[in-house]
Amino acid sequence: MDDDRRLLATVFAVPLILLTLVSAFFCWTALTIRPSGVWDDDAYAGIVLACLMSAGAAAVAAAVWVVPAVRRVLGWGWVVPALALGVVAGVRWATVG
Repeated sequence: MDDDRRLLATVFAVPLILLTLVSAFFCWTALTIRPSGVWDDDAYAGIVLACLMSAGAAAVAAAVWVVPAVRRVLGWGWVVPALALGVVAGVRWATVG
């Protein structure tokens, strides 16, 4: 039974890890884009898009984790990094103006 649980944890962990990595990439992108001035609408649009993608990937990771079968196998530690990245992206989005 322990081997089945370990295999199940591996199968469920893969999408969470991939979604967390996607969220981290877009969060990093949102944090590193620097507009040249207040007139740089393209940079501001890029920041908003990166924040949206980061928060979206974090939300999908949370939605995957909410499934009871996944929650039974994987603890909070698997979803907290994605949620933290989503919060950072949300703060960056709110302060982009």
